[in-house]
Amino acid sequence: MTWLPTVLVELHFLIAGVLVIRILRRRDEPTAMIAWILAVITLPAVGMVLYWVFGSGRLRRKVGRRRRRVAHLLQSLQVQARERTDPHSSAEAQTLPEDLAGVEQLGARLSQMPVTTGNDVRVFTDAEETHAALDEALRTARDHIHLEYYIWQPDETGRYYRQLLIDRARAGVKVRLLLDAVGCWRLREGFVRPLRGAGVQVAFFTPLHQLRVRKLWSLHLRNHRKIAVIDGRIAFMGSQNIGDEYRGRAHDRTPWHDAHLRICGPTSTLLQQVFAEDWYFAARERLDHDVYFPVQEAAGSSRVQILPTGPDQPTSILGQVLFAVVASARESLRIVTPYFVPDAAVRWALMHACYRGVRVRLVLPTRSDSALALWAARSFYSELVAAGVEIVEYDAGVLHAKIITVDDRYALLGSANMDARSFRLNFEVTSLLYDHAVAGALTHVIDAYCDGGRRIMPHDVWSKGALRQLGEGVARLFAPLL
Repeated sequence: MTWLPTVLVELHFLIAGVLVIRILRRRDEPTAMIAWILAVITLPAVGMVLYWVFGSGRLRRKVGRRRRRVAHLLQSLQVQARERTDPHSSAEAQTLPEDLAGVEQLGARLSQMPVTTGNDVRVFTDAEETHAALDEALRTARDHIHLEYYIWQPDETGRYYRQLLIDRARAGVKVRLLLDAVGCWRLREGFVRPLRGAGVQVAFFTPLHQLRVRKLWSLHLRNHRKIAVIDGRIAFMGSQNIGDEYRGRAHDRTPWHDAHLRICGPTSTLLQQVFAEDWYFAARERLDHDVYFPVQEAAGSSRVQILPTGPDQPTSILGQVLFAVVASARESLRIVTPYFVPDAAVRWALMHACYRGVRVRLVLPTRSDSALALWAARSFYSELVAAGVEIVEYDAGVLHAKIITVDDRYALLGSANMDARSFRLNFEVTSLLYDHAVAGALTHVIDAYCDGGRRIMPHDVWSKGALRQLGEGVARLFAPLL
């Protein structure tokens, strides 16, 4: 058996060579490419497994044509709705200021999703209020219910909504439930069986036991979206999953703070399209019938843009839009995110905003369900604080909301965190809310978080011990994977 070590070494370099060729062909960021090449060469077996699990950042889906079709449909529906509600309104009255128009056009061009007017938007930052509104919408559904969640726990809350969906399905409502296979790993067949028995269609996004060889490189690309669309007219989106902990009922994670939206109006058509794309990918069922895309009446005055982002797109739409959003800030920029592991471009954009005189406030949690992400975030404090970024750690509960407000003029809210996973690896959905009232309300929410948190001062950053600095440095190494 003296030949075995030689064979293993030769096999290692053969596989490593194949992976290096794959890495070089993908055209990623040079630092990431160098890191992966070193990993697969110097860490026998381990580096290869890590690359297999985390290395690929693309998943092919053809959605552009369907989005363009819905965009054309929505444009005609909005014209009809505007004519019915205000025949004297004009396109000029709906235009945005030049700087915001640039953000709008960038998002529309990259995502192929248009901006919609005539929406009624309600913001929820209290879990019980969110669930009460969702509960009411589900109970009044007449034709169909479409739900898409990253996490659905088999606890009291999960069982409650399971029974509600069973009741609606038995009442003749068509119910479809799309869950992420990794996020819902705790769900067993015994939990899902009653749903299917009642007629609820349940599908899982890239379930591990059904992965084909060509999809093995995509098992870490997850669907992190939280969407509900009822009868094609009422939609919910944001950061709240289904489970006791997200309602503040888990004793070790109380209270839990999320941000969610209920949207009535034309934007619900776009969220319906996002669900339809994900449902087709998971269940291979087309949802192209008119019943799912009804004519929308103007329900309010909010202007909303939906940005579905993910690894099925050739560029980081979320990163591009975020960069434009930060650049558009004139006076203030407020950011709330539970996971802050930014790349160099995001850090530079925030620092540049401070240098321009913009007041940048960054609200992060003191407690997190990911200690590694928390320590990695703290490794960036020194350079940001030195540039003038105000960092507040919120410790009155678990902060899970994802909100950005700009000059109190517009806001972003959705499922995406400010980390590499949300920017490159997860399927996310974000709303751009071009509405002064909504942006102002979210500004008050963020200011309340600031009042309940602790400002990170320069001496907090520079007085860290050697072991603390070492730990944060190690966590920062994993930033591309967080």
